[in-house]
Amino acid sequence: MVHFGYAFYCDLFGASVVGRWQQIQNYLLGRLLLAPVMLWTVVTVVFLLLRATPGDPVDAIYGGRAPAQVKEALRVQLGLDQPLLMQYLRYLGQLIQGNLGTSLTEPGRTVGDIITAYLPATVELGVAGFGVAAGLGVGLGLITGSRPESSPLAMGGKVFSLVSYAVPLFWLGMLLQLWLSVGWGWFPLGVRFPLQEVAPAGPTGLYVLDSLLAGNWRQLGIALHHLALPSLTLGLVLSGLFERMVRVQVRAGWRGDYVEAARARGIPPGWLLWHHVLPNALIPVVALLGLTLASLLGGAIVTEVTFSWPGLANRLYEAINLRDYPTVQGIVVFLAVVVVVLSILIDVLTAFIDPRVRL
Repeated sequence: MVHFGYAFYCDLFGASVVGRWQQIQNYLLGRLLLAPVMLWTVVTVVFLLLRATPGDPVDAIYGGRAPAQVKEALRVQLGLDQPLLMQYLRYLGQLIQGNLGTSLTEPGRTVGDIITAYLPATVELGVAGFGVAAGLGVGLGLITGSRPESSPLAMGGKVFSLVSYAVPLFWLGMLLQLWLSVGWGWFPLGVRFPLQEVAPAGPTGLYVLDSLLAGNWRQLGIALHHLALPSLTLGLVLSGLFERMVRVQVRAGWRGDYVEAARARGIPPGWLLWHHVLPNALIPVVALLGLTLASLLGGAIVTEVTFSWPGLANRLYEAINLRDYPTVQGIVVFLAVVVVVLSILIDVLTAFIDPRVRL
């Protein structure tokens, strides 16, 4: 019965589709088996690096003014007096149980609570920054790729991609703040939402989305106004990657045999661009999403610190300065899990939509 059903499925949908789906399943299984190894590597490296850096978390908590007996008692309470191997094994045991630990600098507050509180701001900034990067990069790449290489637009696209990729994000962020906020007063500084205003209250913690769900257009405008400059800074730095990829793929698509054949049949250039060249040019962009995740994460940390954005990346920066081991480890592990999961989904999506990918 099972063999008959499989044969009927092959006859109905085609053996190639079934074989392709089996390849994707095998590929997904391999990535899932590799994911725990990647996460264990991240956990181990972060654990060792934190303890190799100068500084004592007990001194960070007490400020170096407490008596030696008090410091030693806290060190015993936190388990910092134990051998490094015992600390490592205990931490792995907590992770297996889903326990990310408790903050050293905020007694009684778990790392899970910290992540829940600060994550929405990071998600909002990351999504907005990625939208700016993808929209600007794909749009410019489509325009410049459709022009001759010697044209001013094509040359301008090349310069833009090089400059946006090379410019330091923190320098661009400070420059835009001095220019657009301090100089012209167009954008606010240092806050996600004004203290004198009632912040949007909703189930997601995303101010833009919660304002939309509540139909509060005033809160929506304020949230977008405060989000605009940080997301623009992050998006500008990442947009060069998309511009270059789309420009190269569009230019290669115009030289494809299928486009030449369509031109010979009298199909208008606009139809060719939107229905033949662009869909094929966007396939590598989907693959680029996986590479952009790491850049987006690193850029979010720099952006949040530069703009004092109250997100998870900024909280990670503060925890590093305070030698808050559990908070740093918990946030890094959480971000690593997010990156690994999204990378697997993007890889599988790329393999599914692009038959040329060999699994």
